[in-house]
Amino acid sequence: MTLAPLTRPARLRPGARVAVVAPSGPVPADRLEAGLDVLRGWGLEPVEAPHVRDVHPELDYLGGADAARARGLQEAWCDPSVDAVICARGGYGAHRMVDLVDWAAMRAAGPKVFVGYSDITVLHEAFARHLGIVTLHGPMAATETFLKDPDTQESLRATLFEPETVRTLGLPGAGTLVPGRAEGVTYGGCVSLLAADLGTPHARTSARGGLLVIEDTTEDPYSVDRILTQLLRSGALAGVAGVACGSWAGCGPYEEVRAVLLDRLGPLGVPVVEELGFGHGPTTLTIPLGVPAVLDAPADGGPATLTVRRPALV
Repeated sequence: MTLAPLTRPARLRPGARVAVVAPSGPVPADRLEAGLDVLRGWGLEPVEAPHVRDVHPELDYLGGADAARARGLQEAWCDPSVDAVICARGGYGAHRMVDLVDWAAMRAAGPKVFVGYSDITVLHEAFARHLGIVTLHGPMAATETFLKDPDTQESLRATLFEPETVRTLGLPGAGTLVPGRAEGVTYGGCVSLLAADLGTPHARTSARGGLLVIEDTTEDPYSVDRILTQLLRSGALAGVAGVACGSWAGCGPYEEVRAVLLDRLGPLGVPVVEELGFGHGPTTLTIPLGVPAVLDAPADGGPATLTVRRPALV
C-alpha cells in the first residue's frame, strides 16, 4: 500500500471563524490572549473552544480531563460555523484523549483546516487515518515561537490565506545529510510521538511512498537513537521515499544528534535533509502533511528544500 495524497481543505479568507482548542497541556492565559490577538490581526475571528483554559485537578500537566479535551476538539470541529481549528499548545495528553473522539462524527463534518505540532502529532496521524484530510504541521496560538518570531507567523499566515505562495519550504541553512531527490506524500511530526503511536488504531500501516518529516525536543541522542531504532525494527519506515529533519532543540549537541540521524537513517538508502526549519526551533515553518512533494538533498552543498507539488489548501 502506497501513501496517497489526502483531501485538501479550503483556504481561509478574512472573517473566517477559527476555533482554538487545547487537546494536550494546560494553556498559559497570557499567551493565549496574545495569540488570539495575532489571529485577529490577520482578519480572522478566533473563538475559544470549550475547556481551553482548564487544568486537570490532579495531573497539572494536562489541560483538563481527557473527556473534556476530546469534547472540546470534537465540538469545535463539528461546529459548521468554524472554518479552521488551531491548537493552543502541545505538551502531553493527546494520546489520552484521541480514543475518546467520535471520528465518524468528525468525518461527517467535512474537511477544514487543522494546525498544530509536537504532541499534536498524534492527532495528525488520526486525522490522516480517519478523516483522510491534509493537516498543517505548524505553530500553535499560545506558543512563544508563534508570538515572537515573524517568520513563523508569516509561514502560517501565507499557508492559510495564500498557499500557492509557499510551495518551496526550508530555511536557508537547510542542508543534505544523505544526497538525492525523492518524490512522495508528506507525513510525520514529532518522532517520539510517532514511535509511541505504533500499534494503536490511529497509526498508519504503511510508509511506502511517503516523505517523512521528523523533529523532536529534549530527547538525548541515545533517546533519539532508541526512537528511530523502534521505528526501524517495527517496519514503520519500510518503503519510505525520503526523510526531512527539522529542529532537535534541547536534544544535546547537534553534532551528536546528527551522528545518530546518519547512523539510523543513512542505511535506508533514501535522501535525508537536515535542519529544514520546522518543529521546536526558533523558527517553526508550516509543513503540510498529506500532500505530494519533492525532497531535494543536493550533493554539492546547495540548499536543501521540500517543494509541495500543489498548494496545501484549495
